[in-house]
Amino acid sequence: MPLEVSLKPSTSPIFSLQNNPPMIPSTFMALPSSSYSHTLLFSNFLKPNTLTSRKSYASSLNINRDRYPISVVRNSASVSGEPSTSTISDVFGGKKELAGIHSLVDSMSPPVRFASSIIVVAAAISSGYGLGLRFGRTRNAALAGAAAFGLAGGAAAYALNSCVPEVAATNLHNYLAGCDDPKAVKKEDIEGIAKNKQDQAFNAELCDLYCRFVSSVIPPGSEDLKGNEVETIIEFKRVLGIDDPDAASMHMEIGRRIFRQRLETGDRDADIEQRRAFQKLIYVSTLVFGEASTFLLPWKRVFKVTDAQVEVAIRDNAQRLYAFRLKQVGREVNSEQLMSLRGAQLLYRLSDELAEDMFKEHTRKLIEENISTAVNILKSRTRTSGPIQVVEELDKILAFNHLLISLSNHPESRHFARGVGPVLLLGGEYDGDRKIDDLKLLYRAYVTDSLSTGRMEETKLAALNQLRNIFGLGKREAERIMLDVASKVYRKRLAQAFSGGELEAADSKAAFLQNLCDELHFDPERASQIHEEIYRQKLQQSVADGELTEDDVAALLRLRVMLCIPQQTVEAAHSDICGTLFEKAVNGAIAAGVDGYDADVKASVRKAAHGLRLTRESAMSIASKAVRRMFMNYIKRARGAGRTESAKELKKMIAFNTLVVTPLVADIKGEPSDPATPEEPIKEESKNQFEQDEEEEEWESLQTLKKTRPDKELAAKLGKPGQTEITLKDDLPERDRKDLYKTYLLFCITGEVTNIPFGAQITTKKDNTEYLLLNQLGEILGLTRKETVDVHRGLAEQAFRQQAEVILADGQLTKARIEQLNEVQKQVGLPQEYAQKVIKNITTTKMAAAIETAVSQGRLSIKQIRELKEAGVNLDSMVSESLRENIFKKTVDEIFSSGTGEFDEVEVYEKITVDLNINADKAKGVVCELARTRLSNSLIQAVALLRQRNRLGVVSSLNDMLACDKAVPSEPLSWEVPEELADLYAIYLKSEAAPEKQSRLQYLLGISDSTAVALREMGDRVLPVGSEEENFVF
Repeated sequence: MPLEVSLKPSTSPIFSLQNNPPMIPSTFMALPSSSYSHTLLFSNFLKPNTLTSRKSYASSLNINRDRYPISVVRNSASVSGEPSTSTISDVFGGKKELAGIHSLVDSMSPPVRFASSIIVVAAAISSGYGLGLRFGRTRNAALAGAAAFGLAGGAAAYALNSCVPEVAATNLHNYLAGCDDPKAVKKEDIEGIAKNKQDQAFNAELCDLYCRFVSSVIPPGSEDLKGNEVETIIEFKRVLGIDDPDAASMHMEIGRRIFRQRLETGDRDADIEQRRAFQKLIYVSTLVFGEASTFLLPWKRVFKVTDAQVEVAIRDNAQRLYAFRLKQVGREVNSEQLMSLRGAQLLYRLSDELAEDMFKEHTRKLIEENISTAVNILKSRTRTSGPIQVVEELDKILAFNHLLISLSNHPESRHFARGVGPVLLLGGEYDGDRKIDDLKLLYRAYVTDSLSTGRMEETKLAALNQLRNIFGLGKREAERIMLDVASKVYRKRLAQAFSGGELEAADSKAAFLQNLCDELHFDPERASQIHEEIYRQKLQQSVADGELTEDDVAALLRLRVMLCIPQQTVEAAHSDICGTLFEKAVNGAIAAGVDGYDADVKASVRKAAHGLRLTRESAMSIASKAVRRMFMNYIKRARGAGRTESAKELKKMIAFNTLVVTPLVADIKGEPSDPATPEEPIKEESKNQFEQDEEEEEWESLQTLKKTRPDKELAAKLGKPGQTEITLKDDLPERDRKDLYKTYLLFCITGEVTNIPFGAQITTKKDNTEYLLLNQLGEILGLTRKETVDVHRGLAEQAFRQQAEVILADGQLTKARIEQLNEVQKQVGLPQEYAQKVIKNITTTKMAAAIETAVSQGRLSIKQIRELKEAGVNLDSMVSESLRENIFKKTVDEIFSSGTGEFDEVEVYEKITVDLNINADKAKGVVCELARTRLSNSLIQAVALLRQRNRLGVVSSLNDMLACDKAVPSEPLSWEVPEELADLYAIYLKSEAAPEKQSRLQYLLGISDSTAVALREMGDRVLPVGSEEENFVF
């Protein structure tokens, strides 16, 4: 039911808001919330005067109309849930009937009405004049009757004409109510009705009709705009001829009605719908009035909404309208549609950024439909024509993407909708880790289809690049998929060429394979890897029985030539595959142990070494790894045991090397077990041995080293020495290898120690055969002759040092002690040169301690230091730099306190600094500091001695002051009692000092020439020996 709102006359202006309550911004723009204040529904909006509508245009112009029916926007969805189609009667109401004088006025044309008015007035005047003359019988009575009847006739004529605006308004209402379609209203008809009849009542009816129309055009509640509302309202406004201010006031009035209706409902869903309706009203009104809406539609002032909320309303509705237009865009989009979209975007006042995002989202959803269809087909159980349909869907995506790219490069692309360009899945359903596997499957399916003919076309390659960009796959992921599929196709093509004889018949195998790679756009390096895999597979099949026959070798050679496999790759494959089999044989031989290396084991090793066609270097490398692992096991057990047990483990390792490793190496090389020793190797070995003997002639005194060289009888007794090709040189650092060698050397020297009850020990000495085993241990450990000599020499030096430190405990080297040290040297077999170094090191260490003690106690002078240097003592290594600086400071202080008055710069700055090996600049700094301090102290000391009448002490102190001044020239000194300075100078004159010293002292004491002459003339009278105290001048 329409709401009947009382419109009472008012004199307030049209835009007056004095009687309107303030609006709250959250009333329309904020989203519904459960915490929405319930008190808002009982605010001052529910006062009785608030239910009265805003003073309409008619009431503001004092139109006396008691009640005026106005329709209010209702949301039909809140009642029935479905939008209903508004009829004409719903928009403008039913027709109004004209009765009485109104029907008479409506039937009269303006000329007739004007003539009738004149006739009525004239007839009334004439009748009044006649009646007045008849009944009054006087002229005055006749004039009075004419005046009275003339007034009555004028009133009747006025009443007749005053009904004209109401009749015109009624006719306008009936005309619009009688139209089948409000959009078909003609402006000429409106102008014909409103001609010469416009006044306040007519304009009020005009505004009410416009308000009814706008309310009917804007969709109610949650219904979206259709897009033609703005054009319809603008056209209707133009037809009615209503001014923009009047129309804007009606838009504001509709907003007030929506707000009042929201207060009346109180339902949450209805509240949301009314807010949506208000947002649509703001958006439509803004587009209707354009730029003038900023001052014609005061949303912020009337409803307390912010500019941001208005922008949100405009943006949301524009997006809904633009989204509705985008639904019409399919995969066959053309330039006309894009231009139309651009125009719609500008009409809807949608920003370029949002329009671009919406267009991209729409195109993304279109291709997502194809992707979903392709994925469903690919994952379906029935795959009769599945791959074909999947490729067709992907082709649709590529065609659509190509169309958009071509449109983006169109000459008129600046007039197209924003966002036209390549399609991406970023931000959509397939933008995530969960869907990336499906995209990879589709990409693999398209790659497989592209290579189904056995070659990769350029068009397919470009399509794959576009598909990769659309799916957002990484370059490595796409290359991995393509490489996987292409590898399978390459293997298939290669097998066909090999079995069909095409590859064998080709003049150039490399050119044939390269051409095959070019056709598939396949990486040649990956092709080489496939060739290697094929060769390895063939090789594994050939060595399944443990050896390679001649036929196997020929087949492998043919395969290698056909596939152009490099020799290095072939050797690596043989080393890996055949080496694994050979390693099993070697491990079995090693596991047999010392007692298990019999003829069967030897035969299996020889068969594996020569039957698998391994090179000697490869076979030795494999055997070396296994043997060195066994050696390291012995080493680990030796490290974790005591010295005796450690030596026993090393001895086991030596036996293992002699009895197992040595025949194993001989079998690998194909040598006989007991070969006759050739002459040439003997000569070569003798030559090398002679050269080593010459180099180690100086070590002949080392008894332990001499014992490691067996004589002929012992060598014949022990038999053939162990192999020396497999060593631990690269497995252990040099220090660890030397420690192991040293451990066994100590065992050879001290013998085996056995513990017996009661804490006693029994030492069992060994013969020289242990030293021969020591020599073999050095070869297993990979020690050179120099390194073994260093171990022997270090052990001898250590023994000599221990006994020499006891003999030279006090650092004094006597003749008896020298003889005693020589005897110890012969016992340990240490060469004379190294023995002297040990003795010198011990004596030097003892001397350094004594010198450092003397320096710290101040008992070492510069003279003694020079004597020590002349004796060849290196003081720089014995005395620290700080102690040497202290010696220099002490020496300079002695010079400044010697009482001679001399300072030799050459001696101090050059000789002493060189003797002490200190920095010259630092030495000068020390001298300057001491001279300044000593200068003032010497003057104070001289005055003190003067008061004590110590004449010699006074002269000595003054000489010290002159020495300090000579080192660092000083300014004249000041003293509180000048007479004492004169007495000091007089005493110094009697000391028969050099004239230059007297002159410099006169300058330092500040004595004038006249005073100095007077003091010289006074002579001995100045300070006679034995004079009384009162003769002193204080």
